[in-house]
Amino acid sequence: MATIYEVARAAGVSPATVSRVFNGMGVSEEKTRAVREAARQLKFSPNRTARTLRKQESEVIALVIPDIENPYFTELARGVEDVAQSAGYSVVLCNTDSQLEKEATYLQIAISEHMAGVILAAASDHTNLDDLLAAGRPVVAVDRGTGYDIDGVVMANRTAGQAATENLVQAGYRRIACITGPQEIETAYERAQGWQTVIARSFPEADPTELLRYSSFRVDGGRAVMEELLALPEPPDAIVAANNLLGVGAIQVLTEHGLTPPKIGVAVVGSLPYTTLSPSAVTVVRLPARHMGVTAAKLLLERIAGDDQPARTVVLRNEMQPARLVESN
Repeated sequence: MATIYEVARAAGVSPATVSRVFNGMGVSEEKTRAVREAARQLKFSPNRTARTLRKQESEVIALVIPDIENPYFTELARGVEDVAQSAGYSVVLCNTDSQLEKEATYLQIAISEHMAGVILAAASDHTNLDDLLAAGRPVVAVDRGTGYDIDGVVMANRTAGQAATENLVQAGYRRIACITGPQEIETAYERAQGWQTVIARSFPEADPTELLRYSSFRVDGGRAVMEELLALPEPPDAIVAANNLLGVGAIQVLTEHGLTPPKIGVAVVGSLPYTTLSPSAVTVVRLPARHMGVTAAKLLLERIAGDDQPARTVVLRNEMQPARLVESN
């Protein structure tokens, strides 16, 4: 088997540079490519066990998310994996189903297995990171905050809720409902706040809570709430869905009732993963989930490498894709 010195010689760099490449340290893109190409040609594989013993940590990152079936988190995971793999780290995907008990188990495993760090989309606002942080493991929060003084990457959630609602108001809809996730989840609450801001400004006489519904961030949650809204004495003429799967559930019910857009307007925060409607029938506020994963992984690798600057929060912007040919009913 080739040695680190042979890889260094083939790549035209020092052995220390080879070590930094495989430990995710700061090395130029040109040198990183040269080292990895030399390692590939020489069939060099770092001795992970020995390095784990030296550093008392593995070259594994835990990505802890609430719903692996949601394409939003799948896209986020791809961004994390791309960056981690290029730095020589593996990613273990942990699905919590938004359950604090499952989340706590995975966080304890991250400690006991000496994982290098954790990227976490918290199960709720009661997530406990005390043991993980006490063990010296760096943590980066994604999609939502944790209440801890750690790095985070989030979306501009209020702005997303506002943009979705404003589009429907401009299209002529007047009775606009909002269906969102659990109230204790930051993303659900903030997107609903964005909706509420526009409704209060556009229709000051409206009851700000009458058409607001909290549910799960899943398809069945969207279906249940949409049925409930349609059963009102005065149903809404448009819907803001605060995530992609809620949007799918709402659209399924509307289709079953013969109320597909533009009969009832629909705006969704997050790209629709699957729908029988033409994509142009629905307003979509796109969220850069993959970029979120990339950014979070880079922040985590910096912390693993010893960065000790104050905690940072990166806020990512969304992109509006308005529905075309929308008319109010």
